[in-house]
Amino acid sequence: MLNKIFKLKQNKTTVATELLAGLTTFMAMSYIIFINPAILSETGMDYNSVYVATILASMIGTFLLGVIANVPYVQSAGLGLNALFTYTICGAMGFTWQQALAMVFICGVINVLITLTSVRKKVIKAIPSFMQDAITVGIGLFITYIGVKSAGLIEFSVSLVNNGIAAAADVVPQLATFSTKDIILAVIGIVITAILVSKKVKNSYLLSIVITTIIGLFMGVVDLPNFSNYSFIPSIKPTFLQLDFQGLFTAKAGIIVVIMTIFTLVISDLFDTIGTFIGTGKESGIFKIDDDGNMPKNLERALICDSSTTIVGSLLGTSNVTTYVESSVGIEAGGRTGLTAVSAAICFGLSIFLAPIVACVPMAAIAPILIFVGLSMVDNIVNINWKNTLMAIPAFFIIIMMPLSYSITTGIQFGFILYAIVNLVNKKGKEVSPIIYIFVILFIIDFIYKAIG
Repeated sequence: MLNKIFKLKQNKTTVATELLAGLTTFMAMSYIIFINPAILSETGMDYNSVYVATILASMIGTFLLGVIANVPYVQSAGLGLNALFTYTICGAMGFTWQQALAMVFICGVINVLITLTSVRKKVIKAIPSFMQDAITVGIGLFITYIGVKSAGLIEFSVSLVNNGIAAAADVVPQLATFSTKDIILAVIGIVITAILVSKKVKNSYLLSIVITTIIGLFMGVVDLPNFSNYSFIPSIKPTFLQLDFQGLFTAKAGIIVVIMTIFTLVISDLFDTIGTFIGTGKESGIFKIDDDGNMPKNLERALICDSSTTIVGSLLGTSNVTTYVESSVGIEAGGRTGLTAVSAAICFGLSIFLAPIVACVPMAAIAPILIFVGLSMVDNIVNINWKNTLMAIPAFFIIIMMPLSYSITTGIQFGFILYAIVNLVNKKGKEVSPIIYIFVILFIIDFIYKAIG
């Protein structure tokens, strides 16, 4: 039955592979169910309610991707988008979290309309193949950077200027000293992963996480699960259906500020998702875009599921839900169908009851997996013609800006803008799709708004 539903044989996979891939993906990004409520609770939102909302939104979105689109991707509240929600919209701009949830809802509705009217489809079709390869490589480096940073392998030194005040420009990354047990455990995890991957051991990523976690127990880095003070099903009532539309459109900030803030959310959500699907889907062959740029049906369905889940998340009480780049961990582990997503969705559901167990897996065990997933994605760099500057310039900025800016969207923005400019000045502007020019204008408006805002 599972083979018929998810087309396992057609995708050359098995039930066991898919289930383990889903578990591996969940473990690689389970940190979000703790980090998201920690961030959003700074706005005054109830931590436990956001915790449940994050899990439910993740479970629903991931399940929809698995059943409707039959793809091995996982959804949850987007890192970066939740920071934008908390520190910019509710912090610097002064909106209440209820008003911010209303913005997230509107963002979701707009993205659903964009998807149903084929705008997303046209954007993907307009991106030339060399830029798709660059996005894959950029995401690979981005994932690797997340892994290296999460492992604690780099630290940031700060030069003190102006009477002891730190200047952001003087923050410099450098190799950390291996002086803590967490960093040592991460290094051990990297070695274990390297051995398992190089020996082509089946389920090497999941096995590495388990072995590293067990070693962490003996090192005193990992604690045994503690259920003594745990409430198994916290209430979602404090955030459920708490959107404030009336307050949003009568806020002192004004309608223009509201519209531009929603626009920023839409742009970030739209291109984070497009970048993730293109980058991981092309590498694995899950999304095979033909020579004419036509998208497969599963990608169209995946885009609709992704857009819809942001609406669901806002109603439950969390910031924008998006497709997670860590989905590539499960794909690299062999996940090729929606059964991987369904498996991950079940893990999300169980995590409501088993949070102390999930919390036992240290970031030191997860970080090495992210590093090696990045390794698996950078081979697409050979597909780019680096002798052709019209390709090399936008491709380079896509690749380099994703990890340096800590944003998939920013990398794509730089790539689009430079792709348009270098073709225009070399009298090849007609070779660039009008869709690209439209988004270049929108990106520039977004940059200007952020600069003067």
